[in-house]
Amino acid sequence: MINHGRVQSTVKPKEIEIDEHSVWENKDISEMTVTDENGEHTEYEFNQTQYTKDEYIMLLNENNRELANELTDTQLALCDVYELIGG
Repeated sequence: MINHGRVQSTVKPKEIEIDEHSVWENKDISEMTVTDENGEHTEYEFNQTQYTKDEYIMLLNENNRELANELTDTQLALCDVYELIGG
């Protein structure tokens, strides 16, 4: 993983971009108007992180595992609530 930090572009980025070798994650995208000697134009500023495809697959896998655990915890809590309501 390479954190490129806050970057700027004249082209609005997609939140996720995939090329031959990498997955590029662009977060906190903000639009701004810039004035220079050529007049006004729109630029975008965002946080950019670059992952290898394998790193990104592992990140998705970990996120899915965490969501599954949270879902299980929620289901167990709902069972407890149903038991309390049902007496």
